[in-house]
Amino acid sequence: MEALVTDTVQWMLSWLALPSVGLAAVFLISLLAATLLPLGSEPAVLAYVALSPEMLWPAVAVATLGNTLGGVISFLMGAGARTLVRRLRPECVDDASRPRGDRWQGYAERWVQRFGPVILLLSWVPLVGDPICAVAGWLRLPFLPCLAWMALGKFARYAILGGALVQLLPAR
Repeated sequence: MEALVTDTVQWMLSWLALPSVGLAAVFLISLLAATLLPLGSEPAVLAYVALSPEMLWPAVAVATLGNTLGGVISFLMGAGARTLVRRLRPECVDDASRPRGDRWQGYAERWVQRFGPVILLLSWVPLVGDPICAVAGWLRLPFLPCLAWMALGKFARYAILGGALVQLLPAR
């Protein structure tokens, strides 16, 4: 069994090798990185841009699309979790006196409620971005404004990082 897992991981890594797959790998890694999986998309995007600086804007667009779609998945997971909890334990939802979760959940809920969809501008931030998306879904914030702020934040991150890398690369 262990050999099968090792072979599968090796196959996946070789398939995602940037020169042979390119933008598809950037999209997939960016999508997976924006879910609750502990994965960063920046190395893949920057490696692709370093190999092909002329592909900066397509890479930024594809990474933004994948990462935003991953954020939408987290948003929908939060909304789905709320629906499930409402069905199974209705006393835990919509009641101001309901028992709070852990301390961090309370902080996240207060910040998201305080700033509304604009807080999703920070959805790219490591460790807090994915939970912010899930909490926004849980709190039933309006989807389209959340999507717009999420996409804007993710685009800005990739554009700034990619642009800085292209400026630092030696001229060809």
